[in-house]
Amino acid sequence: MTTALTALTGVRHPVVQTGMGWVAGPRLVSATAEAGALGILASATMSTGQLRAAVREVASRTDRPFGVNLRADAGDAAERVRIIVEEGVRVASFALAPSRELIARLKDAGVVVIPTVGARRHAEKVAAWGADAVIVQGAEGGGHTGEVATTVLLPQVVDAVDIPVVAAGGFHDGRGLVAALAFGAAGVAMGTRFLLTSDSTVPEAVKARYLAASVGDVTVTRAVDGLPHRMLRTDLVAALERSGRPAALLRAARHAAAFRKQAGTGWARTVRDGLAMKRGAGLTWSQVLLAANTPMMLRAALVEGRTDAGVMASGQVAGVIEDLPSCAELVGRIMAGATAALDRLERGGTG
Repeated sequence: MTTALTALTGVRHPVVQTGMGWVAGPRLVSATAEAGALGILASATMSTGQLRAAVREVASRTDRPFGVNLRADAGDAAERVRIIVEEGVRVASFALAPSRELIARLKDAGVVVIPTVGARRHAEKVAAWGADAVIVQGAEGGGHTGEVATTVLLPQVVDAVDIPVVAAGGFHDGRGLVAALAFGAAGVAMGTRFLLTSDSTVPEAVKARYLAASVGDVTVTRAVDGLPHRMLRTDLVAALERSGRPAALLRAARHAAAFRKQAGTGWARTVRDGLAMKRGAGLTWSQVLLAANTPMMLRAALVEGRTDAGVMASGQVAGVIEDLPSCAELVGRIMAGATAALDRLERGGTG
């Protein structure tokens, strides 16, 4: 299936595996790429040295295109861009809108730039700055999310920009891909569905928690870092929602220190990143401190398997996913399902 996304990135299928922190490492990304989809390596939880090593590991496993997800507000964003360029990475994606300067530097080096946005105005901004495509995530998506459903947000953005639009939030099969294409998208991006594959390094017991969840078990809470965050509802999430502000700030301070040690960064870099977050997202210092909760609480569950001490970011689709295919099986199933859906439409929607 050829779309504007496949033509732009060089992948065979219009499917993107998103850059999930602690999840989208070299094994998952290379398996996705080998399956013919676009795998995105998550770099926000890596040091620059770890990022270069991870990129090289993916490249040693596959010769197919893949991407790297960056934090535009990171103090060392320019250095990470340099690594991407030097290592010949095909795609750079961003969770927040990158600056005009970062976009220009990447494009001058031949790197495809695909930011992720949650609002029409943000899509218009990055398109005007030269982004090659945009991923649009509706409220159904996991992790930090907005309030507008994909079916409302997606056509708004498609009508507003003249670059390829990739739909995210609520997708897990071939029928969803066809629906996104009907809305005018050039493909779909999925996080939770790729997390729940046999190629994902998430502990098996944690995957079992996801598979056991119903749609009603996926909630949006501000208790982790003060921002809307879609995740599985657990006893820990309920306890966080009951805890007071002082306890939350103390916990966040501990997590900030732990993440600094984990990422191998100094306090000066940590403060610079905090200032960038404060300016870029308009956060208070309390919100900046609370943001330190996210990476370490995700790591506790998704790496260490400690669901009692960590949280599990999740899209609503976790409630309808029932198995753990390989990435090759998943992508093949999606494309077969899309073909079957298109055939049904050609027959008048029957069968």
